[in-house]
Amino acid sequence: MKNETAVAALAALAQDSRLAIFRLLVQAGLDGVSAGRIGEALGVPPATLSFHLKELLHAGLIKNTQEGRFVIYRAQFDQMNELIAFLTEHCCEGNPEGCGVAKVECEPAAAKRRRIAAEPA
Repeated sequence: MKNETAVAALAALAQDSRLAIFRLLVQAGLDGVSAGRIGEALGVPPATLSFHLKELLHAGLIKNTQEGRFVIYRAQFDQMNELIAFLTEHCCEGNPEGCGVAKVECEPAAAKRRRIAAEPA
C-alpha cells in the first residue's frame, strides 16, 4: 500500500460518523447494508449520509452496488486488511508477535463458513 492510499483511508475514518458507518458495514459482512438502513441505524440525515458515504467510497474503504431500487454498501475487506498490514508492516523490526501485534486478517463470517464448507473433509 502506498502512503497516499493509507493517508486517504485514515483521513476518511478520522470522523465519528464515517467511522461508525464503516464499523456498521464491517459488522454486516458481505451482505452489506442499504443507505436507508445505515441512516436509520446511525441517525444520520440523508444528505449528510451521502457526503460521508462518498468520502468512504473515494478512500476505497467501501463499495456500492445497485440492487433493484436499493443501493447496497459493503466494506472492502481487502482494503481494510491492506491498511492494517501497512500499519503493522515493520512492527518490532519485522517480528510483530514480539510486541503483541498478531497478523490480523478479517474474513467475514459468511465467507469463512463457505470456505470451510468447501474444504475437503
